[in-house]
Amino acid sequence: MPDIHILRDHKLGLREARKLAVRWAELAKEKLEMTYSYEEGKSSDLVSFSRSGVNGQLKVTGEAFELDARLGLLLGVFKERIETEIARNLDELLAQEEPLKAQKTAARKSAPRKKA
Repeated sequence: MPDIHILRDHKLGLREARKLAVRWAELAKEKLEMTYSYEEGKSSDLVSFSRSGVNGQLKVTGEAFELDARLGLLLGVFKERIETEIARNLDELLAQEEPLKAQKTAARKSAPRKKA
């Protein structure tokens, strides 16, 4: 069976990466009619997803997203297209989130400090 493996590094930290992973899973549920479960851990989380012809997992850490999926025989024919679409969706979410993270960090650094 064809496999899909996508690895994306990020600088969000685990808390923000969790939010993004949930958004990604909700998009997959809505657009691709996937079901998913989310398991939160101390240093990483795991999003398990499936639908007829595909199942996989998205490992979420403070530094990276790692997606592994198995396609059934019928969807295997569309492996390249499916992999491209999944990667594009994840990249778009990361592109939206990274500037927000940078803005929050800059705002915290420039905020006046209170004297005790």
